[in-house]
Amino acid sequence: MTCLKGLADFNDESLGELLEKIVLHSFDPVAGDEGESCASPHSKRELELIGTLRQLYDVPADSHASRDFPRDKASDDAE
Repeated sequence: MTCLKGLADFNDESLGELLEKIVLHSFDPVAGDEGESCASPHSKRELELIGTLRQLYDVPADSHASRDFPRDKASDDAE
């Protein structure tokens, strides 16, 4: 979550505001590629920062890599 918090701080918005923007944009299809792609809420400058934050926090570039992230023990205990 640290990478997202860094992006939210960069944009001077709360983490909740950033997540809402990301989720709402995920509902917007790319014209001519409906069902395959979604609009990005990020500017070119933000995308550059995201790349830097991924390196800084060792976050894989593969968007599906989070499936392999180690789980928080507290989350496992809550289930």
